[in-house]
Amino acid sequence: MNALGQALLWLQLCALARAAYKLWLPNTYFDTASNWNQNRTPCAGDALQFPADKMVSVLVRDTYAISDMLLPLDGELVLAPGAAFSAAEVGSDPACGSGDPLLFRNPDRFSWLDPRLWSSAAQDDGLFSVDAERVPCGYDDVLFPRDASFRVALGPDPAAVRVRSVSAVGQTFTRDEDLAAFLASREGRLRFHGPGALGVGSQACTDASGCVCGSPETLPWICASLLQPLGGRCPQAPCRDPVLPQGHCCHLCGAIVSLTHDATFNLERYRARLLDLFLKQPQHQGLRAAVSKVLREARAEIQVVLAETPPGSGAAGRLGHVLLQDALAQGDLLRPSRPRCSGSAAPEPHALASCRPDRAIERRARSAAGSGRTPWLRRVALLFSALLTLLLLLPPQRSSVTPPPPRRSRAPARGALPRASPPPAPRRWRRHAEAEAAASAGLPLGFRNPLFDVMVFKQQPQPSVEHLGSDQKADVDTSFSYFVNPLFAGEAEA
Repeated sequence: MNALGQALLWLQLCALARAAYKLWLPNTYFDTASNWNQNRTPCAGDALQFPADKMVSVLVRDTYAISDMLLPLDGELVLAPGAAFSAAEVGSDPACGSGDPLLFRNPDRFSWLDPRLWSSAAQDDGLFSVDAERVPCGYDDVLFPRDASFRVALGPDPAAVRVRSVSAVGQTFTRDEDLAAFLASREGRLRFHGPGALGVGSQACTDASGCVCGSPETLPWICASLLQPLGGRCPQAPCRDPVLPQGHCCHLCGAIVSLTHDATFNLERYRARLLDLFLKQPQHQGLRAAVSKVLREARAEIQVVLAETPPGSGAAGRLGHVLLQDALAQGDLLRPSRPRCSGSAAPEPHALASCRPDRAIERRARSAAGSGRTPWLRRVALLFSALLTLLLLLPPQRSSVTPPPPRRSRAPARGALPRASPPPAPRRWRRHAEAEAAASAGLPLGFRNPLFDVMVFKQQPQPSVEHLGSDQKADVDTSFSYFVNPLFAGEAEA
């Protein structure tokens, strides 16, 4: 690469550093030791052999003296300035090995969905990413090394992989039409293959609180590519109750803290705060954190994953407790979505450590997580609740009005109803003995009004019959009772 190309590459990297990008790491260079079956570059007198049925583009950047070379049926050797081949006798360099042919490894072994094959912006030692975020996200710019030879397998997931842009072989593709034309060309077929599809044109992440990367449908394919060297199985975590973060393939020893946030939350600032105030402290050495936005039950949350090194020390649980307290101190900016964080523990009982906060923190966390109201609205609700409680606690007020004394009534005319007397003074329910005495005296027992506790049946005083004639005396009922409606007692008195 000339000086101009290096300068252009440097400017491109600087521009991408301000955005989210992923850089492809593997290559198909002739002088990369890992591309050969003996993990060494060819030496003098070697016999070289490429897979016959594989398309591959190989960049040669040095001079080599070889005895024999078997090329593929469809491929190319790209010679950089100063690169050359020459002939040499077999075994010219005794230090090269046993003299067996040196085989170029299968170039189709590199998958787009393998998290180990990508690199992002330089992260501090205390931070890492879950597996789903190690491959290109929909809002990422994808960068392949300029003027480099590489080969990428798209798939086996047949669903289209979409990113913001793709930069390869000196070109940047931001439209599907341009990228499709490149992939169909010979230059594109030498570098991209497989059943999957690749698209560009997605929007960049403009949300300061972060964007969700990946999808649950893609994660199984990512894990299959990652675990292929291990036979498709995760290694056993050396701790009790390991945790499985969302977007990660295997369980790990550590803790998970889930947080919710308001519109002013900034994900990058929180990462920097977590690193400077907590992870760099001596008591938290050996811990790494992954902070990302995830979807849980259709709700966006901030997932903080704490991984322990060495595993099972319980340090992640202790830091998880501290992070919950710190989140509660942030007010509405950051709130625990659950009052507990899940964490693993060491196999030994004495090393057990939990990230569960104390009960006071749990109560505050539940209150904060369940409250979506603004601060002024909460104050109004609290004031209304206090007033309502005060009204309920006040004792009921009783009326102090003394009823007027009863008036003597005259005898009613024949066939007329007697005039109502004023309501009697309130009485309590009589005991059973008193009731029996009243019954023996010929008085009506009456009943208790549950609203006013008033005896509503009362014996009417006998009218005077002295001035009536003998024929009228026989028609007067001298023993009767009446019913007083307590609601209309005032009208009866009037």
